Amino acid sequence: MHIRPATHADLSGILEIYNDAVLNTTATYDYEPRTLEHRTQWFEERTRDGYPIFVAVDGAGKVTGWSALNPYHARIGYRFTSENSVYVAESARGQGIGSRLLAPLIDGAKTMGLHAIIAAIDAENAVSIRLHARFGFEKVGHFKQVGFKFNRWLDVVYMERIV
Repeated sequence: MHIRPATHADLSGILEIYNDAVLNTTATYDYEPRTLEHRTQWFEERTRDGYPIFVAVDGAGKVTGWSALNPYHARIGYRFTSENSVYVAESARGQGIGSRLLAPLIDGAKTMGLHAIIAAIDAENAVSIRLHARFGFEKVGHFKQVGFKFNRWLDVVYMERIV
């Protein structure tokens, strides 16, 4: 497994993993799969603004996971805070890929001069909560029934790491 900065060539693999999460998990509260055009715009906005995006690729070059830093809010007072994303393909979960994708985001945040990273995690996603805790994220909030997906109300845990 190799972790490296993402390129345009990785977008279809990133999209495939994200859309699987949309359709089958509560890792995102999106309902509809995204298009390659949408993901390309997302990628170009992040890279233009200096936000890192990483991919995990296997020996055959297939994207098995990805991570990114994202703007937290558009208001200028939030410019030193970022929200992270970490997604691993269903077939590659449990192999430590999430850890390998989260670590470079923290380094990327330091390089960008960010002060804090926020993780918004479905409260039932114990694996992601444990992953973030291992990297120094602390639980700072638990919002009850703020999401709705798969015909049920969902809680969100907010975790934060001061860079």
